[in-house]
Amino acid sequence: MTDAAIKYFTVEEANATLPYVRRIVEDIVRDYEQWRDRVHRYEVITSAENAGEESEEQLQLRTEADEVARRISQFINELAAVGCVFKGFQGGLVDFYSRRDERDIFLCWKLGEDEVAHWHEIDTGYAGRQPLTPEPVSEEAR
Repeated sequence: MTDAAIKYFTVEEANATLPYVRRIVEDIVRDYEQWRDRVHRYEVITSAENAGEESEEQLQLRTEADEVARRISQFINELAAVGCVFKGFQGGLVDFYSRRDERDIFLCWKLGEDEVAHWHEIDTGYAGRQPLTPEPVSEEAR
C-alpha cells in the first residue's frame, strides 16, 4: 500500500466500521479453520499413501482447500477496501492506520472486542499494544 492509498482512521471512524469488519473477520476465522482442516487431512493422507499420483480423496481435499483459500483472499481484500490491515488468523487481528503525535500508528482491534480500544506503533505489532487514552499527552505539554 502506497502512502497515497493509506486511509487514516480516527478511533470513532474505526469503531463505526466494526459491524462490517467484525462480520468479515468472523468469516475469515471460520474459513481459516476449514482450510487448516483440509490441508492437514491432505498431508496425513499424502504421508500415509506415499504414492506418486494424487488419490481422488487427495484431489478433493486440495480442491476444497484451494476454494477456501480463494474465499479468505476475497475477505481480506474486502478489509483492505475498507482501509483495514488484516493481521492474524488465530485471533482475528485487524489494524487501522491512524496518527498520533505526528507519526503513523495502528489502532488495534481483535475479534471478540466490543470496540477499538488499543493502539501500537507500526513496527511493534500486537506485542506493543497499549490502551487508548482519552487524549494523548505530547512531550511538550509535560
